[in-house]
Amino acid sequence: MAGHSKWANIKHRKGRQDAKRSKVFTKLIREITVGAREGGGDESSNPRLRSAVQAAKAENMPSNTIERAIQKGTGELEGESYEGAIYEGYGPGGVALFVEVLTDNKNRTVSEVRHLFNKHNGSMAETGSVGWIFDQMGSVVVMKSETDEETLMTVAADAGADDLVESEDEFEVLTPLQAFDDVRKAVEGANIPIERASLTRIPQNTVAVEGTTAKQLVTLLEALDDNDDIQNVYANFEVDDKEMAALISE
Repeated sequence: MAGHSKWANIKHRKGRQDAKRSKVFTKLIREITVGAREGGGDESSNPRLRSAVQAAKAENMPSNTIERAIQKGTGELEGESYEGAIYEGYGPGGVALFVEVLTDNKNRTVSEVRHLFNKHNGSMAETGSVGWIFDQMGSVVVMKSETDEETLMTVAADAGADDLVESEDEFEVLTPLQAFDDVRKAVEGANIPIERASLTRIPQNTVAVEGTTAKQLVTLLEALDDNDDIQNVYANFEVDDKEMAALISE
């Protein structure tokens, strides 16, 4: 599964450097609001809300902002009504893209997403065209400075984890959906600090890109991530780590 979450990991590392906090907050507030609306305002019984709140705290979102977002979701405060949608397509080099959105205007959002695909050498596709490539799984990320691979894998495997993927400064534990919460709790119970925990989508296969194609793909991915309505973008590409580091530093 090497490279399976390459864009997600790159985006988080780049986010630390860029500190685009307002856009990060906008996306997280929407996720908290929708999570509370769909599953209630109690984090202990609502895994989606709990994950969103943890992500918000990791970004140092003020507690009163988090609470207001929850209250908007439960109806205690008035707020926008967001709907979820999924768009699929292809980027440069034939890379499959799976885009998850939360929007208050689907017509506006689909138009914007289509424009971004077309502008950056991609194309939108019919529903189901690439969705089958991505398996939904749980992801629990721990910084290498907090533990060692053997300890983390033992704790996670006992709780039902499938795999552990190592990157430059992180360990990512992958879990089946039904084991996600158990693994997260087990890691926390072992006093191993979690950097982030969320649901993700893992591609069954990847496409290698380089040079101009890689640059065009990263430009498209960044443009999609900059759209407030787009929550997550998953892509099935592989690119050399040094080349990627050069691209995101431009």
